[in-house]
Amino acid sequence: MVSSLEERVAKIEGILDQMDKRLNHIESELRDLNKRLESLRNELYGEIRGLRNELYGEVKSLRSELYKEVSDLRRDLNSRFYWLLGVQISMWVTIILTIVFK
Repeated sequence: MVSSLEERVAKIEGILDQMDKRLNHIESELRDLNKRLESLRNELYGEIRGLRNELYGEVKSLRSELYKEVSDLRRDLNSRFYWLLGVQISMWVTIILTIVFK
């Protein structure tokens, strides 16, 4: 029975040794995985920052184009308004002169 107990203890020590090696391997794999995830996260954040800057540039460009178009439309509208006002005033003057000199 004593040898049986020594054998059992030796077997348990062997198992614990194996578990220690396996746990160390798992810990090193987890560290490597953590480093890779950190690297991927940093790369992803860099890509997101790049895309955000590119998007801001595009939005800024579109905004300036839109402001230019609106400015052109305002100028065109003002021009047409003055022409319409001039035509109406000349019609009223013509009608009033026709009534006065008739």
